[in-house]
Amino acid sequence: MTKKLISILTPCFNEESNLALLVDAVKKIFDNLPDYNYEHVFIDNHSTDRSLEILKGIAQNNKNVKIIVNARNFGWIKSPFYGLVQCKGDAVVYLVADFQDPVELILDFVKKWEEGYEIVIGVKTQSKENALMFGVRKFFYNLLSSASDGEPIIKNFTGFGLYDQKFIKILGNLEDQYPYLRGLVTELGFNRYEIPYTQPKRFAGKTSSNFFKLYDVAMLGFTSHSKLPLRLSAFVGFFSAIISFLVAVGYFIYKMVYWYEFQIGTAPMVIGIFFFSSVQLFFIGIIGEYIGAIHTQIRKRPLVIERERINF
Repeated sequence: MTKKLISILTPCFNEESNLALLVDAVKKIFDNLPDYNYEHVFIDNHSTDRSLEILKGIAQNNKNVKIIVNARNFGWIKSPFYGLVQCKGDAVVYLVADFQDPVELILDFVKKWEEGYEIVIGVKTQSKENALMFGVRKFFYNLLSSASDGEPIIKNFTGFGLYDQKFIKILGNLEDQYPYLRGLVTELGFNRYEIPYTQPKRFAGKTSSNFFKLYDVAMLGFTSHSKLPLRLSAFVGFFSAIISFLVAVGYFIYKMVYWYEFQIGTAPMVIGIFFFSSVQLFFIGIIGEYIGAIHTQIRKRPLVIERERINF
């Protein structure tokens, strides 16, 4: 009987301290899965440390390790997505390099996949990372889930999971220039199973995540899966206009009745101007995010340009 192939996709950027240990950890998992072949595909997003050198050294002695080398850093949205659709396994496991995705869950993923689930994902219930960051992420997922137009976004889901090749092929046929994988998992409607886990701390190295990257992911989630911000701007603008009109009528009547006693002054005008200007600027920024998303889509640029491949 032909063994099924499981692809492990690991995006990496400056993960020199984790790579060798991760390769060994994945190998030990598949020592317990003798009925499966596996490939461990790394997509290196133009690392500036020794990550690529270490991967090439490992790949010389381990033909299960395959490497896609990006010509430059294409960002943490495009590069992992591109890596997923390059994997040819019967199922593909998305696994980060910093050990914050528990490697041992691969066993549970494969088991549930064999039971008939096309997508098996890990969902964080707790985290040993910074409590403030976990709280901020949790708030964002709750907000995005409530604002989504269709199926609610999965809360506390980072992409860690197993995806059947049927799902991967559909991803490969999408013409999305800035794909939001976490939203596509629910949007495309495949049979899904969720496994809760506690997220451990990063094993080694320093995370490349920062406020701007987290903001980018947050705005991508909203612009890809919700029209609520646009509708909210219309509602706020409508009610603000009504309030402004009523205030203007009130001032006009009060001035007509008490012509000489009532002095309007500049304070109400200054406060009103600053308030409505801030509201306008906020929603102009929201509209700008949607226009930026449209601009990204219509350019039709390739997700990633490869510099080389190893062991393919």
